[in-house]
Parts: sequence; C-alpha cells; structure tokens
Amino acid sequence: MKKFNKVVLAYSGGLDTSIIIPWLKENYGCEVIAVAADVGQGAELNGLNEKALKTGASKLYIEDLTEEFVNEYIFETLKAGAVYENKYLLGTSFARPIIAKRIVEIALKEGADAIAHGCTGKGNDQVRFELAIKAFAPNMPIIAPWRTWELKSRDDEIDYAEARNIPISITRETNYSKDKNIWHLSHEGLDLEDPANEPNYDKILELGVSPEKAPDAPTYVTIGFEKGAPVSVNGEKLSGVEIIKKLNKLGGENGIGIVDMVENRLVGMKSRGVYETPGGTILYHAHEVLESICLDRDTQHYKQQVAIKFSELVYYGQWYTPLREALSAFVNQTQATVTGEVKLKLYKGNIINAGVTSPYTLYSEDIATFGADEVYNQADSAGFINLFGLPIKVKAITEGK
Repeated sequence: MKKFNKVVLAYSGGLDTSIIIPWLKENYGCEVIAVAADVGQGAELNGLNEKALKTGASKLYIEDLTEEFVNEYIFETLKAGAVYENKYLLGTSFARPIIAKRIVEIALKEGADAIAHGCTGKGNDQVRFELAIKAFAPNMPIIAPWRTWELKSRDDEIDYAEARNIPISITRETNYSKDKNIWHLSHEGLDLEDPANEPNYDKILELGVSPEKAPDAPTYVTIGFEKGAPVSVNGEKLSGVEIIKKLNKLGGENGIGIVDMVENRLVGMKSRGVYETPGGTILYHAHEVLESICLDRDTQHYKQQVAIKFSELVYYGQWYTPLREALSAFVNQTQATVTGEVKLKLYKGNIINAGVTSPYTLYSEDIATFGADEVYNQADSAGFINLFGLPIKVKAITEGK
C-alpha cells in the first residue's frame, strides 16, 4: 500500500469509523486526524473526543455545522419540494456534502496527504462524500477501506473491534446501520433487509411513536413561512434549527413521518430502509399547502417536474454542480411570494389540513364561488372549450366520425 504521513478521517464514532482509525495506522503507518461534524445528532457526540484519541487518533475536530446545514441545505431542498421516489426526504443525502466540504477544509489546513471515509462500496454515501471532495480538492487521494480491507461484514467489524479492545455501542443483535441528524434517523440491516418483514417499530423507533401509540386527541400546529422558508411555529418566531426541533417533538409524539420503503440506490441495487422524519414531514406538507395558493398553475406544475430532478441531484451527491445551483436559482425565484401561515391537524400518523392564509394568495373566493357573482361570465367558457378542443374535433372529422 502507498504510505501516507497524515490522513483526515470522516469520523462519527460508529462501528465503521471506530475501527478505521487503527486500521489506517496499521496499514498506512500514518497519523490519523478525526473530524466529526455536528449536524444535530445530539447525544451521539458525547464522549467522542476521548473515544477517538483512545483508538489512535492524534486529535479530533468536532465541527458545529447544524445552523448552516438547516438554512443552506435542508431549507433549500424543502423549498424545491424535492422528495426522492415520492417518499424519501433526503435526510442522509444532503448532510454528506456539507460534512465533506468541512473535512476538505480541515485536511487542507492540516496538510493531509489523504482523506478517508467509512462508506461501504455498496452505498450511496461513498459517491456523495467523494463528489464533494472532488469539488474542493480535486487531486486529494481518497481512502475507502470497505473497498479494500479483509472485513466482509459488520460481524467481521465487531470481531476486529473486540480483538483490539475498541469500545463500540452496539451488539450483534442491535447492529442496525443508522444515520441520525437534526432532520431524520434512518434504519437499515438485520431483519429489515427482507422486505417481507414488518418493522418492529417498538424496537427501532427513536424520534417518536408508532401511529397506534399516538394520543387519541389531535394536535394543532400553525407554521409561518417567508419566501418559502419556515420562520415560526404557533406564532412564535424561531430559528430554523429551533423549528425543526419543535416539530420533531410534535410530529414524533403523533406518529408522523415514518417511512418504510425499498429505494433504488445510485449504484444500481435496491435497498430497504425505514426513515423517521417527523418535523420534516410536517414542513414538506405545510410548504406544499402554502404553494397551492401562492403559485400560479404553470409555475406550480413545472416546479413539480423540477423537484424530481432536484431530488435526484441531491440523492446522487451532485450538490456542488452547476445544474443544482441553477435549479436552486429557479426555485428561489418561485418562492418570492410563498409567504403565509398553514394550520395543520396532527393525528395518529396523519397530517390534516386545517387552514391556510397568505397576503399573496391567488385564490379568489369571488371567482371560485358556487354562489352568484358579478366577476365571471360563464358563457365565456363555451368559446374556450371550442378552441381548446379544436385538435380533437379536427382529428375526429378526418377519421370520418
């Protein structure tokens, strides 16, 4: 193997990166600097510094990226209405670019010879990390142990950790692959690998409860938006971070935002995962409701097409690309009038509309009313239908009908 003097590792303290520190030192004879990004995963950061140093890192950076993550990545994607394959709210996907960007900055500052990550050769995250690294350090060598080492499974990793007295927080029975940040928590592996198995929600849920265990009484919540971004909950102005935390609590308590799906990974295989995104699910629903009265029909419909492409770009790790930036410019232009308040009723996993208002609403009760009005001439519709249906009429005539 090529020798490196100094390697910066994307470090979470989970099973993969815990054993990668000694593995790098054993195989490359290098100094290892660990970088942990705080993107709102909370208690997972506790004791991380001691753990990293104990397993062989020379130092650990813990970088608080949560506010930037929320405002510049999560909300940009929310405004786009981007949902991968109609279900996945991209919780892991848009966290990787901001983490990788900061890791590159530290690697360059430290004069590192290479950057390492713990992503598997089967997953999407290897692409997301490495595309971001290439965007900011195109010539930086990248070490991905899962592609080269002798370990073939998570059980092998546990064996490796136990042989070297490396502390890990999981057992073979609770060895789900998880990713947590302020936006979501994902679960993969073990019994979830078979789509025929119903998830044991009592066992795996951490951000909330199943709908069956939610309260029998509904919870009402009102969310305020300015130019497409959420700014308040129940009339109280809050930061983006505070809004997500508050809605995570409300949504979790009411069984909101649990998704069980088989998705198409970028590398070609299908993968089954369970996602918890309580606050994010509420925000997406509220934003869509507000857009329904603030956007004209053609913009609303075209934006739905853009959202599909936007979600693919985020899922595929192409955040730092000209196309994503161009689509964000389009999205932000559409959000100029997406300001107002949306009232929702949360009840046993359901989100029920309970009212929407906006100073920029395009909804006119005077025009839409079923009652008498003086602003709409119903006779005008006959000419409209004649012209709109003319191609159909001509085709029928030429066919001799």
